[in-house]
Amino acid sequence: MTKDEHIKYWIESAEHDLDAAESLFCNGKYDWALFIGHLVLEKTLKALYVMVNDNKVPPKIHNLVKLSELSNINLEEDKKIFLDEVNDFNLEIRYPEYRNEFYKLCNKEYADGYLTRIKETFQWLKSQIK
Repeated sequence: MTKDEHIKYWIESAEHDLDAAESLFCNGKYDWALFIGHLVLEKTLKALYVMVNDNKVPPKIHNLVKLSELSNINLEEDKKIFLDEVNDFNLEIRYPEYRNEFYKLCNKEYADGYLTRIKETFQWLKSQIK
């Protein structure tokens, strides 16, 4: 695959996942919607990583802040904080000791606020791809 094909792969995969996150939200699966929302941003950042690095294979990490740094994204502090908060959705859905607490916290209002910001961040990150 060419560099452009790799970037296209990551973006199309992120768009597919965004659709899945919205479906999960509409079906009241708020915790899973946010977990998939994390994947949307992770995949978009991996597209950006491929864009700015000669290596077409992004690192196998899930930390959004670290991926943004490796992708040379200059983030304002509030965006870094947001990405760090979204990182928690990746952990809290996977591990039983976190899952129950996250499930209680993750009501419609909570998920809607984060999913809205995930969509906005996805669009902003996507606009950085040239």
